Amino acid sequence: MTLPSQRFSASRLSSARRPFDEPLTPGSARLLPWTTVMAGSLVTILPWGATLALLPPFGLLMMLAWRLLAPLSLRVWAPALLGLFDDLVSGQPLGSAMLLWTLSFFLVEAMDARSGVRDFAQNWAIAAVSIAFCLAGGRLVATRLGAHVDSVLLLQIVISILLFPLAARLVAWIDLKRAP
Repeated sequence: MTLPSQRFSASRLSSARRPFDEPLTPGSARLLPWTTVMAGSLVTILPWGATLALLPPFGLLMMLAWRLLAPLSLRVWAPALLGLFDDLVSGQPLGSAMLLWTLSFFLVEAMDARSGVRDFAQNWAIAAVSIAFCLAGGRLVATRLGAHVDSVLLLQIVISILLFPLAARLVAWIDLKRAP
């Protein structure tokens, strides 16, 4: 009979890199956060059959998950370039995601400087504020103020916030594979 602690360590070893697996090269390990955020942004070009724009910004979710779970994986200037890529792919006005993602990244940096240690609930709350800020700011940039999209925007914010733990879990799994 195995103890729960033994089962945990066995399951952790099966999901992590095995001891004799080849580690990623330093260049590949540095590019992995960038490629996952860019892949998240590319999800918007897949043909989804929907009458309302409820698709969450997966690129933003991935960027926030990388920043909150592995703070040194992306540099401070990374959101500007990743936001430019997202603007080019998603069709938003050029510069909107660059500005909003960078401001969101700075918001996370400021909260990180104020608090020492966070748990997942605090990370989720920080991500919720950042997601709501970016989606509301994108609405102000992309549509007229008279457009009646507020209820759809609120639903998109809620869906995005609820999907953040999935993005965080994916990033944690990728970061576990990436670590030497």
